[in-house]
Amino acid sequence: MAGNTEIKQCSIEDLQSLTDLGRKTFSDTFAHLNDPKHFDPYLAKAFSTGQIRSELENPDTEFYQIFYSQKLAGYLKLNSAPAQSDIRDPESLEIERIYILDTFQGLGLGKALFNQALQRAREQSFRYLWLGVWEQNTKAISFYESQGFYKFANHPFKLGDDLQTDYLMRLDL
Repeated sequence: MAGNTEIKQCSIEDLQSLTDLGRKTFSDTFAHLNDPKHFDPYLAKAFSTGQIRSELENPDTEFYQIFYSQKLAGYLKLNSAPAQSDIRDPESLEIERIYILDTFQGLGLGKALFNQALQRAREQSFRYLWLGVWEQNTKAISFYESQGFYKFANHPFKLGDDLQTDYLMRLDL
């Protein structure tokens, strides 16, 4: 896999591909599990070009795209304290998103993006990585547990008008 994989940090020039990729991966993963009346407005807002632009321009957020055989396959979003979705601990780095397109699942690309996050956390001397994962996303929960993460809390996640629960998971470094 390694010879076929490249991870590249995103810049504003990647805005459209990142926006399109975010919409597709989020929709492919979660649309069938949610009511369209809640899902569609959330998708339109959270993955709008303006929203992704503001995230890309935030100095406390980093995006990385992963390519497999020179094809865009997924991405990673990391947040340091001011940009974090919940904890905002300056000693932590949040993994907000690791999304891989369906056609590239099972190739170890999620693990490669996780390793990128781990590397960035260590380079910046963070004490731990953390993330929120939907309580019904058992595949992701199993993956994170296999990497050493443990559940330490819950927090609400609002998908449109649907209040859902995310597990907060942590990996001490």
